[in-house]
Amino acid sequence: MDEKFDEQALLNLSPDERRRLLRDLVALERHSAPTPASDWKWDALLVLIIGSCVVLAAWIGYLGVTLPRFYHTGSWRGAWVGFDLALLLTLAATGWAAWRRRQVLIICLVVLATLLGSDAWFDVVLDSRTSGFIPSLLSALLIELPLAVLTVAMARRLLHLTIGQIMRYEGLTGPVPPLWKVPLLGPTAGSPLNRLIGARRLQREAAAAAADADRTRVGHQDSQ
Repeated sequence: MDEKFDEQALLNLSPDERRRLLRDLVALERHSAPTPASDWKWDALLVLIIGSCVVLAAWIGYLGVTLPRFYHTGSWRGAWVGFDLALLLTLAATGWAAWRRRQVLIICLVVLATLLGSDAWFDVVLDSRTSGFIPSLLSALLIELPLAVLTVAMARRLLHLTIGQIMRYEGLTGPVPPLWKVPLLGPTAGSPLNRLIGARRLQREAAAAAADADRTRVGHQDSQ
């Protein structure tokens, strides 16, 4: 291997030649790369998520019709103290990940944005028709929601930088595509449900082929 790819030979390659070499090497490695889209567990998870969305949509409609407009509840202090404690811990984790420059920062930013958006929503909705509505609305518009947008933008920026670096290592050029166009790991084809059905069919065909091979081998041994 040292005779084929010594450092000086690689340095003598032009940028286009290096990118072409990278693309060829990545194409060879893709055959052994993990592809969760071909795993039946991954497809089962996607089908479960779709089913959960349908059930949740029906549940939201039911709650919208049956829930009372006003409700007296207990543990109000515990609910908000617990929520703010979770927000504090997420902020601390985000600060640590940013300070240490760890990839987990992307996850922390997404969780932080979710909590900030939830905080703004519940503050405004629960304080409606009360004296605290205007302060809650101003807090949501001036603090929580801008911070949530900022954290989402930071997470998106970090993902773009990471994907751009991977593209560079793979010898690819051009701008980073939108995140919704970037595959997770490996190519996908068809819907998750179709892939599950296809995977099950392939398993049955493989089992039938193995049974036929066993019967053929046994018959051949008996004939001898």
